[in-house]
Amino acid sequence: MIRKRKRGSVAAGAPPESRLKRAGLVLGALLLVAAPLVAESPERSRMAAVVPIHGEINDVLKRSIERRVAKARSEGADTIIFEMDTPGGLVSSALDISKLIKKLPDQGVRTVAWVKDSAFSAGALISVAAQEIVMSSVSSIGDCAPIMFSPVGGLEELGETERAKAESPVLQEFRDSARRNGYDPLLCRAMVSVGTEVWWIENPDTGERRFVDADEKAALVDDADSEEREWRLVKDDRLEQPIDNGKGLLTLTQTEAVALGFAKSIAPNLEAIKNHLGLSTVPAYINISGWEKFAVWLNSPLVRGIVFVIMLIGAYIEFQSPGLILPGATALVALGIFLGAPYAAGLADIWTIVLLVGGLVLLGAEVFVIPGFGIAGISGIALILVALVGTFVPNEPVTAPMSWPTLQSTWDAIKIGIITLSSSTVIAIFGIILMAKYLPQAPLANRVLLSNPDGAALAIDDPAAGAAELGDVGVVVGDLKPAGQARFGQRIVEVTAQGEYVDVGTRVQVIKHEGLSVLVRPLPSNA
Repeated sequence: MIRKRKRGSVAAGAPPESRLKRAGLVLGALLLVAAPLVAESPERSRMAAVVPIHGEINDVLKRSIERRVAKARSEGADTIIFEMDTPGGLVSSALDISKLIKKLPDQGVRTVAWVKDSAFSAGALISVAAQEIVMSSVSSIGDCAPIMFSPVGGLEELGETERAKAESPVLQEFRDSARRNGYDPLLCRAMVSVGTEVWWIENPDTGERRFVDADEKAALVDDADSEEREWRLVKDDRLEQPIDNGKGLLTLTQTEAVALGFAKSIAPNLEAIKNHLGLSTVPAYINISGWEKFAVWLNSPLVRGIVFVIMLIGAYIEFQSPGLILPGATALVALGIFLGAPYAAGLADIWTIVLLVGGLVLLGAEVFVIPGFGIAGISGIALILVALVGTFVPNEPVTAPMSWPTLQSTWDAIKIGIITLSSSTVIAIFGIILMAKYLPQAPLANRVLLSNPDGAALAIDDPAAGAAELGDVGVVVGDLKPAGQARFGQRIVEVTAQGEYVDVGTRVQVIKHEGLSVLVRPLPSNA
């Protein structure tokens, strides 16, 4: 039986017009709600932070950058701008910083190097690790020459052989950064190696441009028939050809870097950076801390050399005039600063402290336990010297403690340690000689230190007098090797025999005062 449909009823497959209208209204409402979310650009919602990289690149600054990058990420920054103003520094530290920056994009962080003033040497290496480079109005980048820091002459260029060894890891890092971030490898190489001639050519038919060396330029431009020539030199009023003549290292100004496509744009301030990157707000700085600044200063070779001089002079005064306390305390504080500063900053490893303690134990055993001066004493001194030099040497990436150095920068650090310690020792010796000559005559010092009297020559006086003046006689209470102690009446005095060992109980006579030293001679048993 067939039933008639009522008027207004709807067949199963045909929705009524009113239902379509309602669906359209719902869809429109959803679109209105979602429109702001869709319209909002992901770039505009980015949070950014600025991490300044200023001054010499070293391990203290590297650790500071690691801390500040971690802080930026913890605060939600998905864009990190590295503000560059550096003459360069340690290659090993720069390599670590470069690797740190190149890992950030894999973690969802956009990286930008903003060359605020200059990014030379290690600074250029770090800059190309970022995904893009932005230059300020007056800035330069390049000249990535391996260098060495001398406490006397400052930054110095390496010799030809040393430079060749140092270039290998730097070139490898540049190649990797160029491949990742789209920088031209030939331009990067010209920043590192002398002798790389760079030309900029273009194909007028296709518009393709490329950088070539002298051989490629000769083959594509110079040797081609004028009517069939496909390539020609790029003409740009901002540049001169060749881009680099091969006689020096490539350095680019802000205008040249942008013209060559090495940098994306010129941004004179953070407002311009914000507009270029499409940020919603001006990024905030995450600056180096006061302690990190102090650690950088305290670990400089010049400051450590001065601290070492103070330690040597203070120790000498205390040994020659025991009981003054202040020189000994000063020497201990200086030693603590000399060893503690690099260790606290992460420059020195625990093995340096272990070697130092072992050397002191061997030296102490030689002086107080083992008679004479032999293997234990020499070994102790050698360990102490290795430990002191080791406090200048940063840890190499992916190497075991006390492993043989593999980077040129590690050998440079060893040189720095040897030069610093040697020059400081020479300065300390001159200082001790001057003090020995003039300090006893100083108004305050002559009340504390013994001076040569104008009295009679070497006459044997009453040992009970206790003055340890010229000619006084005392008894050795600690073996003289050749330094030790002797009793003059009720007073114990640090004395030194003239190049000989004197046993306990031997009677000695004061024969000379040399500044802070009291020189004695052993007396015959029947004297």
